[in-house]
Amino acid sequence: MSTTLQWFKSSYSGSDGGNCLEVAPEPTAIHIRDSKDPDRAQLTIAPATWTAFLALPRQP
Repeated sequence: MSTTLQWFKSSYSGSDGGNCLEVAPEPTAIHIRDSKDPDRAQLTIAPATWTAFLALPRQP
């Protein structure tokens, strides 16, 4: 079994190299990192926390 995470870039990220997030979902955790510096520390949260974050109203 591989332990390599599959990272996906946010659909809101542009191609200009600005503020970009990548996520790697797993059944028991969601990993989040800065795409500009993937070797730095990453944030790991529970799937329920990620779902609550996604449900927040978006700011214009």
